[in-house]
Amino acid sequence: MRRNHKTVTILLWVSTLLLSGCTSEQKPAQTAVSPHLAEMQQNNNIAKRFQETSEQIPSAVESAIELSERYAQLTEDAAALQQQNEDVMTKNQQLNEQIAELDTQLNQAQKELQEANDLLIEMRIELNSWKGNILGFREEMREAQTTQLEALFQILQLLGGQVTMETASSEKVGPTVPSLSQPDQP
Repeated sequence: MRRNHKTVTILLWVSTLLLSGCTSEQKPAQTAVSPHLAEMQQNNNIAKRFQETSEQIPSAVESAIELSERYAQLTEDAAALQQQNEDVMTKNQQLNEQIAELDTQLNQAQKELQEANDLLIEMRIELNSWKGNILGFREEMREAQTTQLEALFQILQLLGGQVTMETASSEKVGPTVPSLSQPDQP
């Protein structure tokens, strides 16, 4: 604002100097002019003085004041635009920093997601393997039980017991189960 005040002061000073130089009229050298022509010119000048002109040309002082006001307004507008530009640049910088942070978070999240996906795939493979092992173990257990029953059946036959074959329930839970009855006593 101090700068604007200096500019206005300088413009006013220059305009007053110009005005003082412009207002002093230099009279042309008097030549032999008829008195009648001189009197007519003077009457015209007096008539013009009392007539209002619709279009007045602004004086140098008025022009200087108007220009200084326009300059002050433009200076204020330029300062406001400069402040707005600084605000936009600050916000842009903040957004760039925020983008950098979000990029690192996004990369970290993608990395963790890929690791979790790999872990799930590995767990699924192990689960399928475990399920296969359990099913295989169950089959081995059935085979072992069948083998035990056959061995028991053979032992009972060797001991001389009478063995009859009965079927299990209608669901066929297992192989045929031998039923032992009391051997005949002699």
